[in-house]
Amino acid sequence: MSLDYAWMRKVADELSEYAQHLEGSWSVEIGAGGPVMAMMSPVNRHERIAGRIRDQINQQIASTHPGWIAETGPEVEDPRVGRMRRPDVLVCEESALDSDRDSLAPDEVLACVEVVSKSNPSNDYVEKMADYPAMKIGLYLIVDPRDGTIAVHDDPCHGAYRNREPYIFGDIVRFGAWSIDTSAFRRYGKTGDA
Repeated sequence: MSLDYAWMRKVADELSEYAQHLEGSWSVEIGAGGPVMAMMSPVNRHERIAGRIRDQINQQIASTHPGWIAETGPEVEDPRVGRMRRPDVLVCEESALDSDRDSLAPDEVLACVEVVSKSNPSNDYVEKMADYPAMKIGLYLIVDPRDGTIAVHDDPCHGAYRNREPYIFGDIVRFGAWSIDTSAFRRYGKTGDA
């Protein structure tokens, strides 16, 4: 771990401790500019989409990747590139979640999913679009309830994904070895279940 990253991680840990005393729910990540603390205010629709993706992957994963699981909450950290991110959903080795470490290593993570927030879309489209391939995360799914679009990115090479496959809400999305049915996904501000 580089001295700069060790310092950034220390600052991130202090911010996380501080955030526990604040009202609301806060997240601390380490991006290209260093530690970032942001209030997490995902709407119900954001959380429901993430949950549906997690559940659908978990229904299929035992037959495609035994010993792996889709989860919400864990952080993925790569001191080599100086990044720590908390995806909305990630696919990781189930045994890695039993460790005492605070975060997962990139080689324990097969895929990351982000549901674009209303307030900060550039975090998913710009920052994480650079960070995940730099960490060599093989698959990155971006779901955007603002306009009903979805994109699957894969094949990380030199800090970028080589491939992008676009979809829209209602499609069956091919995400690695899994199929994600998006027919129940709803856009922000649209009627239907949340």
